[in-house]
Amino acid sequence: MYKLVTIYGGSGFVGRYIARRMAKQGWRVRVAVRRPNEALFVRPYGVVGQVEPVLCNIRDDASVRAAMMGADAVVNCVGVLSSIGKNSFGAVHHDGAERVARIATEQGVKQLVQISAIGADANSDSEYAQTKAQGEAGVLDAFPDAVILRPSVIFGEEDEFFNRFANMTRFGPILPITGGDTQFQPVYVDDVAAAAEKGVLGEAEPGIYELGGPDIETLREIIDRMLDIVQKRRLVFNMPFGLARMQAAIFDFVQWISGGLIKAPLTRDQVRSLRHDNVVAKDAKGFGDLGITPTAMEVILPNYLWRFRPGGQYAAIQDSAKNLRTNG
Repeated sequence: MYKLVTIYGGSGFVGRYIARRMAKQGWRVRVAVRRPNEALFVRPYGVVGQVEPVLCNIRDDASVRAAMMGADAVVNCVGVLSSIGKNSFGAVHHDGAERVARIATEQGVKQLVQISAIGADANSDSEYAQTKAQGEAGVLDAFPDAVILRPSVIFGEEDEFFNRFANMTRFGPILPITGGDTQFQPVYVDDVAAAAEKGVLGEAEPGIYELGGPDIETLREIIDRMLDIVQKRRLVFNMPFGLARMQAAIFDFVQWISGGLIKAPLTRDQVRSLRHDNVVAKDAKGFGDLGITPTAMEVILPNYLWRFRPGGQYAAIQDSAKNLRTNG
């Protein structure tokens, strides 16, 4: 009989890559999401009936339990970047992760993989980082043999990082950023999925793994790399943290007053996070312990950022045309 994995948040940015990998492994994949009708695109990852989206709200015990019924392994990818209404950082990162682990133990699940984040720290001044750490603690308390993955900022075709900054280049000659000197270690989404796959298959020792790519760069250097790929010149303005905090407070208020309909492009909690480097700790387990070689940004970024170039898909042809020489 085919094994079954339930992936909470399996239609999200990271979850869909894990779902695809597990389908290729021959597993049945249950994609647990709040809006199954918006996750139908995962079905072609496998043969008919192999990958199925199901209704689940990670804030509800009965919902989580039903989605996990009969599963051999579980992956929790659910996370939020902004704390809005019932989907607060605490409800999702802490209570939700703890709920999944507790029910996994109750149901005798063999493998549990929790997607966390580098910077998870119960003593952090960022609520995002605090609740990620609280979620990890809750998971390990309920399921001590869990595999916890802490990726740095994740890049890939559907990311909200490079795509966001590249899109901002369309609106003027100035590109504002905050935390330009903060270091990041961007990691390719499918490499994170490969690490999760190892956890599901039981090929990873229990514990915490910090996942970063081969390049460590400041945010300013990352933005310069992006601008070079999209072939645009912009004045990069590194806002002081004080100014960014005031701007984020306005964005937070607009988001709150709109009930989350208008999402803040920058929150106060994100400003606090940007004060801290987001790189793999020297003594942490990582890709090397999983037998995975991480992919460099230069290999992947041009494959999806080309659409932000002035010439779009024809940019390469236009560049070649400039080198043509006509004979008299």
